[in-house]
Amino acid sequence: MGGRDRTPTLTALLCLGLCQGPWDCVQAGSLPKPSIWADPGLMVTTGSPVTIWCQGSLQADIYHLYKERVSKPLDTEASQDSSNKASFYIESMSSHTAGLYQCAYNTSRNGWSQRSDPLPLVVTGAYSAPSLSAHPGPVVAKGGNVSLSCSSESTFDTFYLLKEGGADPTRHMELRSYLGRWQAVFPVGPVNASHGGTYRCYASPNTYPYVWSHPSDPLHLEVTGVYREPSLSSQPGSLVLSGDSLTLQCHSEAGFDRFALSKAKGLTTPQSLHGQHNPDFPLGHVNHTHGGQYRCYSGHHLSYVWSAPSAPLDILIAGMYEKPSLSVQPGPSVSRGENVTLQCRSEIWLDTFHLSKEGSFAPLQHLRLRDMAAPFQANFTISPVTSDHEGTYRCYSSHSTSPYFLSLPSDPLELRVSEAADTISPSQNKSDSKSDYTVENLIRLGMAGLILLVLGILLFQARHSLRRPQGTARS
Repeated sequence: MGGRDRTPTLTALLCLGLCQGPWDCVQAGSLPKPSIWADPGLMVTTGSPVTIWCQGSLQADIYHLYKERVSKPLDTEASQDSSNKASFYIESMSSHTAGLYQCAYNTSRNGWSQRSDPLPLVVTGAYSAPSLSAHPGPVVAKGGNVSLSCSSESTFDTFYLLKEGGADPTRHMELRSYLGRWQAVFPVGPVNASHGGTYRCYASPNTYPYVWSHPSDPLHLEVTGVYREPSLSSQPGSLVLSGDSLTLQCHSEAGFDRFALSKAKGLTTPQSLHGQHNPDFPLGHVNHTHGGQYRCYSGHHLSYVWSAPSAPLDILIAGMYEKPSLSVQPGPSVSRGENVTLQCRSEIWLDTFHLSKEGSFAPLQHLRLRDMAAPFQANFTISPVTSDHEGTYRCYSSHSTSPYFLSLPSDPLELRVSEAADTISPSQNKSDSKSDYTVENLIRLGMAGLILLVLGILLFQARHSLRRPQGTARS
């Protein structure tokens, strides 16, 4: 068979193997394939308009738009004057207009170009929305792992996970049945700063892969531990009487303009971090709901990336139970170096006791009872006592199942510490010795004066008695 006969046969074989329809067999020219895109995007809500653009050559005379599984062009557009592209407008997206699109262009000199790369045009909102959740939670530390679970009660074949504004491609996964729901689990991790952001998921059946459900509610994945941790403090203090005002303050390095406060719930991580621009968090007039362990984070505006958490701060709310009594043994006035026991006693059944010192920034001392038989009391021993222990003390009682809720404070007890007798300084001993010598000298001088006075009286009487007989004899 000659070369002239082999050429049509080869073309036919190429057409059978590579062409999707008769049109493909016509495009055997050398023109580069055009580019194709959709405006406003590849995902369009049901009923919304979309424009498909095809960009080819300035020499193009006409553009064709093709849809998957359809051999003939859906639409034909003439090339715009002084332009190398054409637009194809879809007024209202539906399940019928969703699918894979391609375009091509024709020039009078070289014929038809190759087809463009496929453009997947998805319509959303055809089915009810699935739900999206994060396990163990949407707040995850840098380097950790998290699983995003997309689930629905309706039967679907495929779930899709998208990150808002991200360059990551859409992830899809076949579903499985779990507890009466269809779901797909998307593992994420080890997590870094780029994973922070807003995620949504969709579902679709295999029979219509470009017809998707409504989007799930957004899930905000927040990454902590990217920056250095701030510090957290409270005003007026961490122990507050119910009804008093309390403000928590987050202190960070310069340059951060967003702050978040979290309150621990058992061993779970915070479920969300609600940022604000002010580092002060006024809690107002506190009640039992405000008791707990707090941490704060710092970050930047419009970002889901945060610092490491601050050290925990325990907020204790007093006034939940009747006040205990506080006593001291051996007494409120002791000498330095002695042992002192402060005894806190409750009339009601409580198993934990706390001791505070007025003006001290140290955390409260606390003791938990092992034996819950009456009387309910705890002994706080100070051994040995120093001048630093002097001050005003109060005690509180609580139950171990509610460690942040304390009783009313006991009546104040003032502990006074004096210097012990055996710890007097040498200068004091010398001063005391001089005082003793002075007293002794005064006593001696007094005794000597008294003796002289008595001797003078006796001498006077003796002289007077000698003179009286002589006078009587002369008369």
